[in-house]
Amino acid sequence: MKSTERHRLKENEVAHVLGAAREMFGPYMKLVGGLVVLVLVGGAGYAGYTAYRTQSGSQAQQMLADAMVALNARVVPANAPANEPGEAPAAAMLDAQGTFATEEAKLKAALPKLKAVVDAYPNQDAGIIARYHMAGALAATGQGADAMTAFDEVIKRAGSGSLYGRMARLGKADTAAKAGQLDAAIATWKELASSTDANDPLPKDAILMELARAYALKGNQDEARKTFTQLMTEHPESPYSVEAKAELDQLKS
Repeated sequence: MKSTERHRLKENEVAHVLGAAREMFGPYMKLVGGLVVLVLVGGAGYAGYTAYRTQSGSQAQQMLADAMVALNARVVPANAPANEPGEAPAAAMLDAQGTFATEEAKLKAALPKLKAVVDAYPNQDAGIIARYHMAGALAATGQGADAMTAFDEVIKRAGSGSLYGRMARLGKADTAAKAGQLDAAIATWKELASSTDANDPLPKDAILMELARAYALKGNQDEARKTFTQLMTEHPESPYSVEAKAELDQLKS
């Protein structure tokens, strides 16, 4: 999916955590809410978890915050130039706290921290959130089977209709597609795209785009054309509309 769609999901995710915090903190919400707004503006999602941890004093949330800091750490390639004249080159700063040379190295460092939260608090919100991110990290590091199992556990523990349950289904479909399991991915994307819930936070245009491409990869051009057309008709202002038209024209030709 496009980075904009992932950002939309991240905003929903922070909103979910903030909702849980509101029930627990009461008088602290003015401070916590301000911090989360700052997080969304600045793009540093893990800071919201840190604020949540600070106010709650919960061991589960502290462990989750630590894991999220690792997961959202900066990636600084060894050959990256210095940002300012006279500054040490990136390679000289790779041992600095919070930076990694590659995305894979970062994810491998975050995985044990996420798993620790999952093992200690499997049914709490912190454990469910950690398991969701663990599944994504497993998928990104080529551990597709383990990722699918983790996504299934999120769905089971959070509920298929919950925010994390639906996001886990989305992640499972994406993982299945990358593994060549197009029928399974299509079935999930089709179900998610057909939701009539007005409060559904998942981006329907992005789901339709993935569904159409999966149909095209499978060789089902009729369904691909139909889905690309549906995307353009129902979401004319979507950033995917231009891509959908281009791919539709290519199919027609």
